[in-house]
Amino acid sequence: MLILFPGAGIAQAPDVEERVKHLAEELRCLVCQNQTLADSNAPLALDLRNQIREQVQAGASDEQVVDFMVARYGEFVRYRPPFTATTFFLWVGPFLFLIAGAILLLRRVTKSHPEAPGLSDEDRARAAKLLE
Repeated sequence: MLILFPGAGIAQAPDVEERVKHLAEELRCLVCQNQTLADSNAPLALDLRNQIREQVQAGASDEQVVDFMVARYGEFVRYRPPFTATTFFLWVGPFLFLIAGAILLLRRVTKSHPEAPGLSDEDRARAAKLLE
């Protein structure tokens, strides 16, 4: 199955198009920012897909293509950033907030409430007398 991007022409090998599609799904559109290059219709996304295609056809590995894009556009171009010291809070932060929220909720729910004074023996006797 050949996957054609507008203006790309016919691919010479299906493997090339599969790799281009896979790489385009791993990289972020710099214009749309919430879409991959494969999903975006922005002109810059088309240019970047064509750049990926040229590098793949020239024999670059997937890692080399991604490294080239990261070197040129920064880590932001990765749609799924790797787990590193600089992205630690990006990956762990949501879980930390979830745990902190659960702890706060648990403390609030189990917060000790002053108990109402219990009934004295006299009150119990009076209540029993009223119920008779």
